[in-house]
Formats: sequence, structure tokens, C-alpha cells
Amino acid sequence: MNNPAIQQLTDQELLQRFKADNNSDWIGVLFDRYALLLLGICMKYLKNEEDARDAVQQIFLKMLSDIHKHEIQYFRAWIHQVTKNYCLMQLRQKHMKYKEEISDKHMGGIAAEQEDKRVYQEKDLLLENMEQAMNQLSPEQRDCVRLFYLEKKSYQEIADQTGYSLLQVKSYIQNGKRNLKLLLEKQQRANKS
Repeated sequence: MNNPAIQQLTDQELLQRFKADNNSDWIGVLFDRYALLLLGICMKYLKNEEDARDAVQQIFLKMLSDIHKHEIQYFRAWIHQVTKNYCLMQLRQKHMKYKEEISDKHMGGIAAEQEDKRVYQEKDLLLENMEQAMNQLSPEQRDCVRLFYLEKKSYQEIADQTGYSLLQVKSYIQNGKRNLKLLLEKQQRANKS
């Protein structure tokens, strides 16, 4: 509608004609009149030209559907407010999405941290229980188990170091291992109750 007579119409007259015949060309004239203003407002809030252009298009569509719901006295002030509200909603949605992503990552991090802490506590408890159980073994079993499992000595090296026969070393390790297992199971049951 490049008719100069139409361009001379006031915002109010264009609105009245649109409400009378629902011809979106009247709104198109209004839109052309304020497109740069809307783009400027959107740029101010959204800080991105592509987002701002998309926002102006969405605002135009919103204006077409909402204009009948409102009694508009000053179109410029009304469209300025609609644009500002639209931009703020976009920022709020972007912020909420960002917060959810951060929250998800953070919660995942907290859960992993708590899991790590739980694993360390269990290991500490197991080591503590192991130490107590080792102290409950006979001295021969305790020495042979310690030398075999903790110091990685062979049966022969243990026999040489302790003076026990190879058969005794094997027996002390086997019985010590079985007794350790039983003692640890007993301590675990005690810890749970």
C-alpha cells in the first residue's frame, strides 16, 4: 500500500480501518512505520541482530492476533510495550533454559561428589575393619597374610623370613584369609545394625 493518501492516515485511523474490515494491509502500513523502532528495541534487549529480526516478525504476528483484544489509544506506546514485553519474555526463557542446564550439570556434579564421598567413606571403613580383623588373627596368620598380600612376598621368601616351613606358610595364609573374610563379614553385619 504505497498510496500516499494511506501514508497520511494516523495510527488511530489505520487501526480503525483494520478493525472495520480485517484487512492486514492497514496493519502492514503501521508495521512499516514502526519496524525500525521495533528492531531497535529488540536489538537493545536481545543484543543479536538475527534474534532481533526474528522477534520483530513474531511481534507483527502477535500484533495481528492481539490487536482486537485491546482498546489502543496510542499505538506507538502500545507497540513499544508489546515489543519490550516480548523481548523480556525471550530473555527470561533463555535464562530459565540456561539455569536448567547449569542446574542439571550442577546437580549431576553434586550427585557425583556425594557418590565419591560415599565410596571413600566405605573404603575408609573397610580399611579400618580390615585392620581390626588383622589384629584378631593369630600372630602367625597375621604375619604370613601381611607378607604375602601387602608386601607381595612369595611362599619361599616368607618361609625364609619367618622360619616356618613352606607347608605352614601356605596353611597360615589360607586359614588367615578365610578368618579375615569371616571377621569382615561379621563387622559388616555389626555396622549395618
